[in-house]
Amino acid sequence: MGIVAVSGTSTEVGKTVTTAAVAALARSRDRSVAVVKPAQTGLRPGEPGDLAEIERLAPGVVTYEYARYPDPLSPEAAARQAGDRPLRLTAVAKSIAALEDDYDLVLIEGAGGLLVRFGPDGWTLADLAWAVQAPVLLVAAAGLGTLNHTALTVEALDGRGVPLAGLVIGSWPTDPDLATRCNVVDLETVTGRPLDGVLPAGAPHEADFLAVAAAGLDASWGGTFDAMAFRASIDPAPAAVPQ
Repeated sequence: MGIVAVSGTSTEVGKTVTTAAVAALARSRDRSVAVVKPAQTGLRPGEPGDLAEIERLAPGVVTYEYARYPDPLSPEAAARQAGDRPLRLTAVAKSIAALEDDYDLVLIEGAGGLLVRFGPDGWTLADLAWAVQAPVLLVAAAGLGTLNHTALTVEALDGRGVPLAGLVIGSWPTDPDLATRCNVVDLETVTGRPLDGVLPAGAPHEADFLAVAAAGLDASWGGTFDAMAFRASIDPAPAAVPQ
């Protein structure tokens, strides 16, 4: 299964839940899974972060966090603010590449969007993905603004020669408005491929997260999600005008 990087089009789009869903489905098929969070920001030592959430939702995964900074900033800015040593791309890439020998699947969860800086030399998750030859599973928001963010992120991946592993809407609302429903077709147009999944808002609080993951991700990730059926279920096409 190799290495897959998970990036959001921005922050708070459901990246951690999507990472947990991929991990949970792989574990359900008896695959060994490691999840790496190169840098966790906004938390102090001992406070539960993104990896704790993944461990809760996907029991059996092994997690690695390489750095933690207390301020809720980009990893580079948070390290600078803390007066701490920044992460180096070569060291992080070497460590992650070595994990591939021990696990069937290695997931790298980024911080915020694809081009958030991790070090003073400007390296990003895109650079890390290229260094370890990992495709990127992109997690997008559902509502207004997502088309521009997604298009820019896909363009950045293309320009760097990093493959797109798939596109997931990470937090689908219970009562989607017209823009949100229209975005489904438009997101597929932007990426040139059907959605790989749609995970519901509030998924981290579901009692049976494995069932949520299976329903929310397609067969390529071990689930049963059907993009065509989902599109039909939320079809925003206007009703025919009576003649």
